[in-house]
Amino acid sequence: MSASAIEVSGIRFSPDEMRDLAIAWVALGIAFSVFIFVATGRQVFPDIAGAFTSPLFVRVFLISMLTVGVGFLLHELAHKVVAVRFGQVAAFKADYSMLALCVGAAFAGFLFAAPGAVYHRGRITVRQNGLVSVAGPLTNVALVALFFPLVAFGGFLGDVGQLGVLVNAILAAFNMIPFGPLDGKKVLSWSKAVFAVVFAGTAALAVGSYFILGGFPQF
Repeated sequence: MSASAIEVSGIRFSPDEMRDLAIAWVALGIAFSVFIFVATGRQVFPDIAGAFTSPLFVRVFLISMLTVGVGFLLHELAHKVVAVRFGQVAAFKADYSMLALCVGAAFAGFLFAAPGAVYHRGRITVRQNGLVSVAGPLTNVALVALFFPLVAFGGFLGDVGQLGVLVNAILAAFNMIPFGPLDGKKVLSWSKAVFAVVFAGTAALAVGSYFILGGFPQF
Protein backbone atom coordinates (compact mmCIF):
# COMPACT_ATOMS: atom_id res chain seq x y z
CA MET A 1 0.00 0.00 0.00
CA SER A 2 1.37 3.42 -0.91
CA ALA A 3 2.13 5.83 1.92
CA SER A 4 -0.45 8.33 0.73
CA ALA A 5 -3.33 5.86 0.67
CA ILE A 6 -5.72 5.55 3.61
CA GLU A 7 -7.13 2.35 5.07
CA VAL A 8 -10.11 2.40 7.44
CA SER A 9 -11.32 -0.89 8.97
CA GLY A 10 -9.80 -2.82 6.10
CA ILE A 11 -11.29 -0.53 3.42
CA ARG A 12 -8.57 1.06 1.29
CA PHE A 13 -8.91 4.49 -0.32
CA SER A 14 -6.36 5.43 -2.96
CA PRO A 15 -5.22 9.04 -3.45
CA ASP A 16 -7.18 9.22 -6.73
CA GLU A 17 -10.32 7.99 -5.02
CA MET A 18 -9.98 10.48 -2.16
CA ARG A 19 -9.52 13.26 -4.71
CA ASP A 20 -12.62 12.15 -6.62
CA LEU A 21 -14.68 11.96 -3.43
CA ALA A 22 -13.60 15.47 -2.39
CA ILE A 23 -14.29 17.00 -5.81
CA ALA A 24 -17.70 15.31 -6.08
CA TRP A 25 -18.61 16.48 -2.57
CA VAL A 26 -17.71 20.12 -3.27
CA ALA A 27 -19.29 20.11 -6.76
CA LEU A 28 -22.58 18.80 -5.36
CA GLY A 29 -22.55 21.44 -2.64
CA ILE A 30 -21.97 24.21 -5.19
CA ALA A 31 -24.59 22.88 -7.60
CA PHE A 32 -27.33 22.60 -5.00
CA SER A 33 -26.52 26.02 -3.54
CA VAL A 34 -26.64 27.68 -6.97
CA PHE A 35 -29.89 25.86 -7.72
CA ILE A 36 -31.44 27.20 -4.51
CA PHE A 37 -30.41 30.76 -5.41
CA VAL A 38 -31.75 30.51 -8.96
CA ALA A 39 -34.91 28.54 -8.18
CA THR A 40 -35.95 30.92 -5.41
CA GLY A 41 -35.31 34.04 -7.46
CA ARG A 42 -32.06 34.97 -5.71
CA GLN A 43 -30.27 35.23 -9.04
CA VAL A 44 -26.53 34.62 -8.95
CA PHE A 45 -26.10 36.77 -12.04
CA PRO A 46 -24.92 39.40 -12.77
CA ASP A 47 -22.81 39.80 -9.63
CA ILE A 48 -21.61 36.22 -9.33
CA ALA A 49 -18.61 37.06 -7.15
CA GLY A 50 -20.76 38.97 -4.70
CA ALA A 51 -23.35 36.22 -4.59
CA PHE A 52 -20.78 33.50 -3.91
CA THR A 53 -19.32 35.42 -0.98
CA SER A 54 -22.63 36.54 0.52
CA PRO A 55 -23.47 35.22 4.01
CA LEU A 56 -26.63 33.58 2.66
CA PHE A 57 -24.79 31.67 -0.07
CA VAL A 58 -22.12 30.54 2.38
CA ARG A 59 -24.85 29.32 4.75
CA VAL A 60 -26.69 27.43 2.01
CA PHE A 61 -23.40 25.97 0.76
CA LEU A 62 -22.48 24.65 4.20
CA ILE A 63 -25.94 23.13 4.64
CA SER A 64 -25.73 21.55 1.19
CA MET A 65 -22.32 20.05 1.91
CA LEU A 66 -23.60 18.56 5.17
CA THR A 67 -26.76 17.11 3.65
CA VAL A 68 -26.77 16.70 -0.13
CA GLY A 69 -23.06 15.96 -0.40
CA VAL A 70 -22.98 13.62 2.57
CA GLY A 71 -26.11 11.79 1.40
CA PHE A 72 -24.75 11.12 -2.09
CA LEU A 73 -21.25 10.16 -1.03
CA LEU A 74 -22.17 7.92 1.90
CA HIS A 75 -24.65 6.20 -0.41
CA GLU A 76 -21.78 5.40 -2.78
CA LEU A 77 -19.37 4.45 0.01
CA ALA A 78 -21.93 1.98 1.36
CA HIS A 79 -21.79 0.20 -1.99
CA LYS A 80 -18.00 0.07 -1.71
CA VAL A 81 -17.91 -1.23 1.85
CA VAL A 82 -20.31 -4.10 1.16
CA ALA A 83 -18.59 -4.95 -2.14
CA VAL A 84 -15.20 -5.12 -0.42
CA ARG A 85 -16.65 -7.34 2.32
CA PHE A 86 -17.66 -9.75 -0.45
CA GLY A 87 -14.09 -9.83 -1.74
CA GLN A 88 -14.54 -7.31 -4.53
CA VAL A 89 -12.05 -4.68 -5.66
CA ALA A 90 -14.12 -1.49 -5.43
CA ALA A 91 -13.48 2.22 -5.78
CA PHE A 92 -15.44 5.42 -6.27
CA LYS A 93 -14.75 7.26 -9.52
CA ALA A 94 -16.10 10.74 -10.14
CA ASP A 95 -17.70 11.48 -13.49
CA TYR A 96 -16.26 14.90 -14.26
CA SER A 97 -18.43 15.52 -17.30
CA MET A 98 -21.56 14.80 -15.25
CA LEU A 99 -20.31 16.99 -12.40
CA ALA A 100 -19.76 19.85 -14.84
CA LEU A 101 -23.25 19.29 -16.24
CA CYS A 102 -24.62 19.22 -12.70
CA VAL A 103 -23.16 22.65 -11.89
CA GLY A 104 -24.09 24.08 -15.29
CA ALA A 105 -27.67 22.85 -15.00
CA ALA A 106 -27.96 24.53 -11.58
CA PHE A 107 -27.25 27.92 -13.16
CA ALA A 108 -30.12 27.24 -15.56
CA GLY A 109 -32.47 26.40 -12.69
CA PHE A 110 -32.36 22.61 -13.02
CA LEU A 111 -31.19 20.11 -10.43
CA PHE A 112 -29.29 17.19 -11.93
CA ALA A 113 -26.89 15.06 -9.93
CA ALA A 114 -24.75 12.19 -11.18
CA PRO A 115 -21.45 12.66 -9.33
CA GLY A 116 -19.98 9.27 -10.19
CA ALA A 117 -20.28 5.73 -8.94
CA VAL A 118 -18.53 2.90 -7.14
CA TYR A 119 -17.15 0.42 -9.63
CA HIS A 120 -16.39 -3.07 -8.37
CA ARG A 121 -15.02 -6.17 -9.99
CA GLY A 122 -14.48 -9.79 -9.08
CA ARG A 123 -16.58 -12.91 -8.74
CA ILE A 124 -19.93 -12.14 -7.15
CA THR A 125 -23.31 -13.86 -6.85
CA VAL A 126 -26.68 -12.33 -7.73
CA ARG A 127 -27.52 -12.20 -4.02
CA GLN A 128 -24.26 -10.45 -3.14
CA ASN A 129 -24.74 -7.97 -5.96
CA GLY A 130 -28.24 -7.28 -4.67
CA LEU A 131 -26.89 -6.65 -1.18
CA VAL A 132 -24.23 -4.30 -2.55
CA SER A 133 -26.97 -2.37 -4.35
CA VAL A 134 -29.47 -2.17 -1.49
CA ALA A 135 -26.76 -0.93 0.88
CA GLY A 136 -26.89 2.53 -0.72
CA PRO A 137 -30.61 3.26 -0.23
CA LEU A 138 -30.56 1.73 3.26
CA THR A 139 -27.70 4.05 4.19
CA ASN A 140 -29.86 7.00 3.14
CA VAL A 141 -32.67 5.65 5.31
CA ALA A 142 -30.26 5.51 8.25
CA LEU A 143 -29.23 9.11 7.55
CA VAL A 144 -32.89 10.16 7.66
CA ALA A 145 -33.01 8.83 11.22
CA LEU A 146 -29.80 10.67 12.12
CA PHE A 147 -30.90 14.00 10.65
CA PHE A 148 -34.47 13.96 11.96
CA PRO A 149 -33.70 14.96 15.61
CA LEU A 150 -31.96 18.12 14.37
CA VAL A 151 -35.27 19.44 13.00
CA ALA A 152 -36.37 20.28 16.54
CA PHE A 153 -33.54 22.78 17.05
CA GLY A 154 -34.56 25.33 14.42
CA GLY A 155 -32.13 27.79 12.87
CA PHE A 156 -29.03 26.42 11.14
CA LEU A 157 -29.28 22.99 12.76
CA GLY A 158 -32.97 22.83 11.97
CA ASP A 159 -32.32 23.56 8.30
CA VAL A 160 -29.59 20.91 8.24
CA GLY A 161 -32.00 18.42 9.77
CA GLN A 162 -34.91 19.27 7.48
CA LEU A 163 -32.89 19.20 4.28
CA GLY A 164 -30.96 16.14 5.43
CA VAL A 165 -34.16 14.20 6.03
CA LEU A 166 -35.77 15.16 2.73
CA VAL A 167 -32.72 14.72 0.52
CA ASN A 168 -31.87 11.31 1.95
CA ALA A 169 -35.47 10.10 1.86
CA ILE A 170 -35.76 11.12 -1.79
CA LEU A 171 -32.38 9.60 -2.67
CA ALA A 172 -33.37 6.29 -1.11
CA ALA A 173 -36.69 6.16 -2.97
CA PHE A 174 -35.29 7.36 -6.29
CA ASN A 175 -32.45 4.84 -6.31
CA MET A 176 -34.90 1.99 -5.69
CA ILE A 177 -36.64 2.62 -9.02
CA PRO A 178 -35.99 -0.59 -11.03
CA PHE A 179 -34.64 1.14 -14.11
CA GLY A 180 -31.30 1.45 -15.89
CA PRO A 181 -28.26 1.70 -13.61
CA LEU A 182 -30.30 2.45 -10.48
CA ASP A 183 -30.03 0.17 -7.47
CA GLY A 184 -33.62 -1.00 -7.62
CA LYS A 185 -33.03 -2.97 -10.82
CA LYS A 186 -30.27 -5.06 -9.25
CA VAL A 187 -32.24 -5.58 -6.04
CA LEU A 188 -35.26 -6.74 -8.04
CA SER A 189 -33.08 -9.19 -9.98
CA TRP A 190 -31.95 -10.68 -6.69
CA SER A 191 -35.18 -10.77 -4.64
CA LYS A 192 -38.66 -9.57 -5.50
CA ALA A 193 -39.64 -9.70 -1.83
CA VAL A 194 -36.74 -7.54 -0.66
CA PHE A 195 -37.32 -5.14 -3.53
CA ALA A 196 -41.03 -4.80 -2.70
CA VAL A 197 -40.37 -4.08 0.98
CA VAL A 198 -37.54 -1.59 0.41
CA PHE A 199 -39.20 0.12 -2.55
CA ALA A 200 -42.52 0.58 -0.72
CA GLY A 201 -40.78 1.62 2.49
CA THR A 202 -38.54 4.24 0.88
CA ALA A 203 -41.39 5.63 -1.21
CA ALA A 204 -43.55 6.00 1.89
CA LEU A 205 -40.65 7.58 3.77
CA ALA A 206 -40.05 10.15 1.02
CA VAL A 207 -43.71 11.15 0.73
CA GLY A 208 -44.26 11.12 4.49
CA SER A 209 -41.15 13.19 5.21
CA TYR A 210 -42.14 15.83 2.69
CA PHE A 211 -45.62 16.32 4.15
CA ILE A 212 -44.58 16.03 7.80
CA LEU A 213 -41.81 18.62 7.41
CA GLY A 214 -43.86 20.85 5.10
CA GLY A 215 -41.42 20.68 2.22
CA PHE A 216 -37.89 22.04 1.93
CA PRO A 217 -36.49 24.67 4.31
CA GLN A 218 -36.97 28.31 3.31
CA PHE A 219 -33.45 29.72 3.22
